[in-house]
Amino acid sequence: MNLDIGSNWKLFSKAASHPITPETGYELADWPKDNLSELLNLANNTRKEYKQDKVFTCGILNAKSGKCSEDCAFCAQSGHNRTEIENYPLLSKQEIVEQALKYAEAGATNFSVVISGLGPKQRELDTVCQAVQEIKSRTDLAVCASLGTLTPDMAHSLKQAGLNNYHHNLETAPSYFQDICSTHELNQDIQTLKTVQESGVRVCSGGIIGLGETWRQRVELALTLQELDVDSIPLNFLNPIPGTPLQNHPILRPLDALKSIAIYRLINRDKDIVICGGREVTLKDYQSFIFLAGANGLMIGNYLTTQGRSAERDLEMIRDFGLEPIPF
Repeated sequence: MNLDIGSNWKLFSKAASHPITPETGYELADWPKDNLSELLNLANNTRKEYKQDKVFTCGILNAKSGKCSEDCAFCAQSGHNRTEIENYPLLSKQEIVEQALKYAEAGATNFSVVISGLGPKQRELDTVCQAVQEIKSRTDLAVCASLGTLTPDMAHSLKQAGLNNYHHNLETAPSYFQDICSTHELNQDIQTLKTVQESGVRVCSGGIIGLGETWRQRVELALTLQELDVDSIPLNFLNPIPGTPLQNHPILRPLDALKSIAIYRLINRDKDIVICGGREVTLKDYQSFIFLAGANGLMIGNYLTTQGRSAERDLEMIRDFGLEPIPF
């Protein structure tokens, strides 16, 4: 497709409309790089319309690491993959709280407790709930958790503990999911999102860009999240980990990453678009461009098994861009 904004204004006009239809979403997948500035400008204006100049920042804790039963092709923590990560059971309540206090002191607005595995054991859930209660009593952090699949009773317990947000990624498009994970069905993940929504907790769900999916499948995931009406969409970019099936997969090009962010913003206009793992290796010197592409959230500090930048450096980047960190 050879799009020229001057003579092909129809797609630009449709991309500026709300809501974007699936047909228009798939047309955006063909938006060429030589007109990327127009797409970014549209996404940036959309961000400003719905999110103003407010950005939230989230620090995460890998509270239980490794030995996961699932065979996700990208994951360093899968028990099916041979990686060099450290394996350990769930940290104590006090250890979780101490990490939250450090992120609060560093300037984060949100804090998320993450554990490996398909879903939490009851004792793990109890520990996380107790930690959430203490963090809420001692800080102004919005508290999140990513514990895997949940039952309604589990979701209710987290709600009662004061959890603000539950994170559970779909990872990739429904049509590509079985190429990435074969040990459970995507419907299990979708059911967890619906269960959490029914409990009254905000839902955070997105995926990883650059797993080998097509542009149409990137749009497919964006449309799936739109249909599920999730509150926040975290976008990660594949950082190939030695010992995983995707260890030799090429890293996404920076402009493709920015195009992806812009498309997710335009399809999910009023949602939070959060940039997470893999941004340093993918975006390189273009990291601050994520806001131009429509993002209004940023994971700061380290990730689950890979290193990120310092929280101070990321907060400086946000302020240098004229944006204000706030809790969602």
